[in-house]
Amino acid sequence: MSKIDKDEHSGVETTGHEWDGIKELNNPAPRWWLGVFVITVIWSIGYWVVYPAWPTLSGDGERGGTTGNTGWTQYSQLAESQAEIMARRAAYLDRFDAATFEAIQADNGLYAFALAGGASAFKDNCATCHGTGGAGASGYPNLNDDDWLWGGTVDAIEETIKFGIRANHDETRFSEMPAFADIFAEDEISDIADYVLSFSTNTIYPTRGKTLYDEQCSLCHAEDGTGDRFQGAPNLSDAIWFYGGKKGEIEAQIRRPKHGVMPNWNVRLSDSTIRQLAIYVHSLGGGETE
Repeated sequence: MSKIDKDEHSGVETTGHEWDGIKELNNPAPRWWLGVFVITVIWSIGYWVVYPAWPTLSGDGERGGTTGNTGWTQYSQLAESQAEIMARRAAYLDRFDAATFEAIQADNGLYAFALAGGASAFKDNCATCHGTGGAGASGYPNLNDDDWLWGGTVDAIEETIKFGIRANHDETRFSEMPAFADIFAEDEISDIADYVLSFSTNTIYPTRGKTLYDEQCSLCHAEDGTGDRFQGAPNLSDAIWFYGGKKGEIEAQIRRPKHGVMPNWNVRLSDSTIRQLAIYVHSLGGGETE
């Protein structure tokens, strides 16, 4: 029979394990801990009976698990909460769909509803190109300023969202600036760029630059460079640039212009969602009333 080893300081039996002169005491677990453990075991058994807990191969329960005698699942709870949200949304949606933009903007409740829905749809569908705050980037319009190629009223914004720009739709808005690389010599392109910059910087420009601009560019961009929204021709006089406002960037756009594409969202989004988006975009800071 082996001798029981006790710690000389505490008098407690050891497990026989020893590391570097340190012995492991064989202290029993506290009674309160054992009590809690027993309670958790009993609780878990009750939980398995009441709630879905065990995966099975039968597939009788939701997602192939036991159903529990209450029939509760996280999926049914989600469905109930979504049904409540959709019911609240439907109460506003019927009024929203029947109201004009002017009526919506005059109704605080409908306007808040439109902004919330538009903000959500914007993050899901538009933020990739225009940024989460609508600030855009080079080649992607800034929706926060008051510079609009096709108009900044809610109706104009709705039309742009619905049918797109240079998109695959019969009613899409379309504009195309020709490439002048084969029409103008490099020094002529340089002179035109200087003249274009003079609209927003009041700098001295070559006389030939104005002459060439008046002959080739003013039909779309206007003699004073203010552009033409009917054609989607940019305003060149406000120092807001789509593809960059440095002279070299303007020259590159004159030589071989870039033409971006915005999809027509009517194939993916409902008319109601598009209207909410239009109101949200209009609210970002650059919206126009007329």
